[in-house]
Amino acid sequence: MFLFRLRRTAKLGIKSLWMHRLRSTLTTLGIIFGVSSVIAMLAIGEGASREAQAQIARLGSRNIIIKTVKPPEQKDVSGEGETMLEYGLTYLDAERFRNSIPNVEVIVPSRLLSEQVWYRNRKVAIEVIGTVPWYPEISPIQLQSGRFLSSLDMHHKRGVCVIDEKVVRELFVFDEPLGQDVKMARDYYRVVGIVSTQESGPAEENLGNEVAAGQSQGGANVGNIYLPLTTVKKRFGEMSLQISGSSGRSLERVELQEVIVKVRSMDEVLPTRETLETLLSRFHKKNDYQVIVPLELLEQARQTQRIFSIVLGSIAAISLLVGGIGIMNIMLATVSERTREIGIRRALGAKKQDIIFQFLSETLLLTLAGGILGIILGSFIPFLVTYFGRMPTVITGRSLVLAFGISATVGIIFGLYPAYRAANMDPIESLRHE
Repeated sequence: MFLFRLRRTAKLGIKSLWMHRLRSTLTTLGIIFGVSSVIAMLAIGEGASREAQAQIARLGSRNIIIKTVKPPEQKDVSGEGETMLEYGLTYLDAERFRNSIPNVEVIVPSRLLSEQVWYRNRKVAIEVIGTVPWYPEISPIQLQSGRFLSSLDMHHKRGVCVIDEKVVRELFVFDEPLGQDVKMARDYYRVVGIVSTQESGPAEENLGNEVAAGQSQGGANVGNIYLPLTTVKKRFGEMSLQISGSSGRSLERVELQEVIVKVRSMDEVLPTRETLETLLSRFHKKNDYQVIVPLELLEQARQTQRIFSIVLGSIAAISLLVGGIGIMNIMLATVSERTREIGIRRALGAKKQDIIFQFLSETLLLTLAGGILGIILGSFIPFLVTYFGRMPTVITGRSLVLAFGISATVGIIFGLYPAYRAANMDPIESLRHE
């Protein structure tokens, strides 16, 4: 009996809505755009968050990055003559880390320089990374061809290099890089290997001020070249001339720009960070270092993603609220138009709950239809954003369920008042209505 009444009421609702097709369609548009905006907003937020987390994760969840920074009190050195500034991480620091911290798996010191590299008549700006043979253990790079740096290269301070794919594309074009010699400053280096590169995305650019995946010092550098750390120390030295103003000059001596410490497990990351900071503060009187923990950044990115999703979802839900108000407005107008119909049904024995169920079913039909069409449109918008805007988007099942659930809830909430108003009409007054 109940199923029969349900089927009859649904048919009556569909017939009533079909009689006013244009009005029903326009009313449904509010729900369609509301649901699609919720899905699209959450997809964009989820995509940006996952990209940020992936960029941070590539730095290594078990890594601790210690960077050299110029002390604040030394940033505005000026005046006539030359001054000597010495700051930053040292080889002795790396040795202390190895000898003082028992749970360290590997330590990778690095020297970073911005230089220009020549091959025949072509020249590009690159980032020189002077490092050790075990650098790939803490880095996302992957060897494509040839080999990486070896212990013999370090010991004999050989003039060999490993380049990434970006340098290959910009410098060699159609030539085979392996075995070729490139020139930096006054010296030549033989290419012995090619490594892959991680393409930069919007999330990485946002994180660039804090942690740059390429560790680039110059924004115009097209790629990285890896040299043995001992070769960089011998050929480039540790001194650099800095000129400030018209006459102020200073010599800066920096041994290492970065030391990456990899611990054995993620549970040891935070305790090791505290030990490192204690050790550094004991031997560095200046504030010339920065400790970065990718694991902490990863947790911050996840927290930011949750807040971001709530904000975007709330903004998009406002359009659903507007759509719900539109549905209530239309249903109130429908009740006024069908006053005589309501009176006739009540006179023929229809109960209040039948009238409520009739108008509520029409509201639900509008919102459910709008919800289904909104899911289809909302799933298509992120695809367009990814294709034309080159932005990553991720549609989750949770966002689809949330958007559809909100649309159904909006239909029930905003349909109740018109339904109750129709049910509480006086049957006699309704029959007199023209």
